[in-house]
Amino acid sequence: MSTFLYGGHVHANGIRQHYLRYGGWADGRDQRPAVIIVPGITSPAVTWGFVGEQFGQHFDTYIQDVRGRGLSEAAEGMDYSLDAQADDLIALAQALGLKDYIVVGHSMGARIGLRAAHKNSEGLNRLVMVDPPVSGPGRRAYPAKLPWYVDSMAMARKGCTAEDMRAFCPTWTEEQLQLRAQWLHTCHEPAILASFEGFHTDDIHVDFPHLTVPALLMTAERGDVVRDEDVAEIEQLAPGVQHVRVPNAGHMIPWDNEAGFYEAFGDFLGQRLV
Repeated sequence: MSTFLYGGHVHANGIRQHYLRYGGWADGRDQRPAVIIVPGITSPAVTWGFVGEQFGQHFDTYIQDVRGRGLSEAAEGMDYSLDAQADDLIALAQALGLKDYIVVGHSMGARIGLRAAHKNSEGLNRLVMVDPPVSGPGRRAYPAKLPWYVDSMAMARKGCTAEDMRAFCPTWTEEQLQLRAQWLHTCHEPAILASFEGFHTDDIHVDFPHLTVPALLMTAERGDVVRDEDVAEIEQLAPGVQHVRVPNAGHMIPWDNEAGFYEAFGDFLGQRLV
């Protein structure tokens, strides 16, 4: 049974923000915990729909289109900084009337969630950081290379097939490739360039000591984004952070090992996803 409810827009933090909602009740009667999923650098909300379907069976679930992606606002000269994105997340929760919510952020979305928790944790009761890039000033570079993003987006803007996209994501299923081929063109290139640069200029390690909510760090066994020494540093900066590695998965964890992704949450969300 599908848990998809609708897609919607709010005007929050000065821009149009689009989201997809799964589970819950359209008239607001749902009393289940709310979850906001924040995707990564080139992942419009719709590409996380399969995760939304699973979460929607247990939570009132919202998937955000980060500014410059999907159906959220994009424009030349827009502020695509990490701080602006974090402010968007805080404002989205407020605009949706969420008084008590969980953030699950993947990759760039994990960095956004962490910065938002540092800025204003009111209403945010738990944070899940899924394989966040730990790159930054004076640190090793993020392992993915910029041409991978730029070239695939250029191909998508001209129109491409799932088979064309396979060269960039060789392990993905036909359905996953088709969805990316269909929606990648909605990623505004200046937004992607700014976010990729931010991976190397923003210091997220200053945010960890300010975590005041329970946090789960979920990392991939493969992909070299978060190494063991990175986990140890984060645990030292933010004592109490829980950590779990997902086996048989690269950076795009739910694409590589969907069952393992859900299992990795354990009881952290208050109830199990599987």
